[in-house]
Amino acid sequence: MRSVRDIEFFRNIREIREYEFGIFYFFDGLVVSEVKEDVVFNWNMAKKAIDAAYEIIGREKPIAYISNRINNYSVVPTDWIKFYTHRNQLEFYSVVAHNKSGLASLILERMFFKNSIRQFSDLETAINWSLSKLESKNEALQD
Repeated sequence: MRSVRDIEFFRNIREIREYEFGIFYFFDGLVVSEVKEDVVFNWNMAKKAIDAAYEIIGREKPIAYISNRINNYSVVPTDWIKFYTHRNQLEFYSVVAHNKSGLASLILERMFFKNSIRQFSDLETAINWSLSKLESKNEALQD
């Protein structure tokens, strides 16, 4: 289980936001979260990260989000409904899970998240997938 700080891609960092519930790393079009141990991640927490993403990356650009689950925590899956109610958009969402509890939470999230959620066991693979998806999306927007 590697933190985003431990990989070479970290040198591309634009900004880091630390909250009481976790750390969010902002890159060009990409957000990687590392939520703290035993947190119950809910809409109020997500809202802070969403606002930061729009501030740093902008609302006009597609955004890929990677949940790097290096700690054990849970997500309130029904809060995805609030995400959509507030007209937020997330182009690509992936989860890097290293244990069964991370995977169990993912199953529930898939019930409420409207798009697909990609699952990875390696952070670098998730980043590469996200960047290729963002590149394709940005090329399509320019056509």
